[in-house]
Amino acid sequence: MSKTTAAKPQRGEVTETAREAWRLLAPLVYPPPFLHVGREHDLRPAAFGALRMLDQPRAMGEIATYLHCDNSNVTGIVDGLEERGLVERQPAPHDRRVKLIALTAEGRRLRTRLMKAVEVPPEWMRGLAAEDQRALREILQRAGSARD
Repeated sequence: MSKTTAAKPQRGEVTETAREAWRLLAPLVYPPPFLHVGREHDLRPAAFGALRMLDQPRAMGEIATYLHCDNSNVTGIVDGLEERGLVERQPAPHDRRVKLIALTAEGRRLRTRLMKAVEVPPEWMRGLAAEDQRALREILQRAGSARD
């Protein structure tokens, strides 16, 4: 009697199992929760993303890279955040021609609230048994490692 083993898919291969898993996962993660959290604070996704990365003052170019957009787009994003009193432009210590974007006190308070809000697992995940939550975490850790 021969033992049959399932063939391991080749890296990047799209299997029917992967398609089915994605069909099941996509509605659980899209739209991403940060969209709803951002809307609650009258923030568009790019503005939310900018606030999210401002754990320290950053150059406009760094923000553009993080947001995957052109530097000229960041100017409008930062202008809007500055008008709301959430960020301020500061000269960089190494080069006064470079402007760093830093959170104001109000910006830090809002960023803290935003980060706490997006760290709350969705209801569907909280409803899983602890064992299933651990299994999901381990699968996602492996998936994240394979992505790198």
